[in-house]
Amino acid sequence: MNASTILSEHVVPFLRGVGTGLLLSAAAVLVIAVIVILIRTLRFRPEKVEKKSADAVSFDRDRAVEGLAALVRCKTVSNRDTTKEDDSEFEKLVSLLPTLYPTLMSAATLTRFDGRALLYRWRGKSAAEPSVLMAHYDVVPADEKFWEKPPFSGVLEDGVLWGRGTLDTKVTMNAALFAADTLAAEGFVPENDVYFAFSGGEEINGEGALNIVSYFEKEGIVPGIVLDEGGAVVKDVFPGVTAACGMIGIAEKGMLNLEFSVTSGGGHASAPKPHTPVVELSRACCDMEKNPFKVHHTPPVAKMFDTLARRSTFLYRMIFANLWCFTGLLDLICRKTGGELNAMMRTTVAFTQMQGSPAPNVIPPTAKMVANLRLNHEDTVESALAYARSVVKNDRVTVTAAQGMNPSRISRVDVPAFEKIKCAVEETWQGTIVTPYLMVQCSDSRHWGRISDRVYRFSAMDLTAEERATIHGNNERIRVETVGRAAEFYIRLIKQL
Repeated sequence: MNASTILSEHVVPFLRGVGTGLLLSAAAVLVIAVIVILIRTLRFRPEKVEKKSADAVSFDRDRAVEGLAALVRCKTVSNRDTTKEDDSEFEKLVSLLPTLYPTLMSAATLTRFDGRALLYRWRGKSAAEPSVLMAHYDVVPADEKFWEKPPFSGVLEDGVLWGRGTLDTKVTMNAALFAADTLAAEGFVPENDVYFAFSGGEEINGEGALNIVSYFEKEGIVPGIVLDEGGAVVKDVFPGVTAACGMIGIAEKGMLNLEFSVTSGGGHASAPKPHTPVVELSRACCDMEKNPFKVHHTPPVAKMFDTLARRSTFLYRMIFANLWCFTGLLDLICRKTGGELNAMMRTTVAFTQMQGSPAPNVIPPTAKMVANLRLNHEDTVESALAYARSVVKNDRVTVTAAQGMNPSRISRVDVPAFEKIKCAVEETWQGTIVTPYLMVQCSDSRHWGRISDRVYRFSAMDLTAEERATIHGNNERIRVETVGRAAEFYIRLIKQL
């Protein structure tokens, strides 16, 4: 039997049989995979929860609005350049508090700390498991020529209160103090001590909140719950979910400013050598954008997915119920669209500053650019710096860490502290889906992770996308209804503390 006969009569049929078997095996695997995906999707539904009925909360809503307006009229603008701050405006606000919240202020004791930090202690029946309600009363600058209403006049018009700080965060400062004052006037005494911790330098990363935490640590005071600014009641924050979502931050990302620099001999721009410093930096910038940090499903994000994705459309339920299969697709969506979902999934890089030559016809002896990174919980300042250096494979580009902080401690959700906030949200904003989430911004609350794993971030407001855009922007304002709801939330919460 010759070679051609062997091939045609034995080898070829065998290979055909093997190929057919492999195809059948692949088809069987595919069918099984599809069945698993569909079963997991169909089972990925929210648990049935009985609707809670909430008793009405009665209080003087007009007085709550008047209190916030009074705080807004204090021009408490913080600035790293202290010559641009007005100490008298900060003291004016502090001096107003006994008038605005008289019953509480007569019952509470005040301790002041460096960094314009205020700590009020309202004694409860026990000091065993105290609560800390936070806010900051400093604000960012406001350029009046771009505002429709003067930013520090507290104009109330057509059911809207205008002014810097109405949202960030004098609204929660007022709401917490007003709620406690209302309850105190009714003779209410909290089960545990309640502390009101306010910083006058949060916007400039001041040390006020840190000093309060150090005091707690020194005195051996361990809070049972800490609540600061963070998420809110919002819509259209998760694909396929149309209901309002109450976002309670259980952690926040870290932050790192990276500086990329290139030095050269300078020279006249009329006879440039190849690869000027700006060109080298541009390449480094493109390299970083082409090679984003890896996706990570950290616990806060996983808990949010598990809560919200179950209430989404079939397509998104299929994706999030089967991330073992669709993580690549989700990663692609995040990379293409950017935004908050992408920010929750990975360490992000935003190039924000560039510096070159002081003259248009001079090659810069030194050129620099700065990228602001928000660190995922799988990354640290050190690991992010190492990754950036590995991506920018250019000996001429020096990458250094200018300023940074690691991600915060992740707080627990399987404890009464979280349930208390969740309950207050659900009772105040009926029909809201409450979920843990990862806050992509930084706040004073990160310092409390040193002594507590019950630190939460929720700004007691229901906000539209347009309203959220005014935070740190022009025409910051708040609906009167929102002011009242914030006070209602704190009344409900304090009753549980």
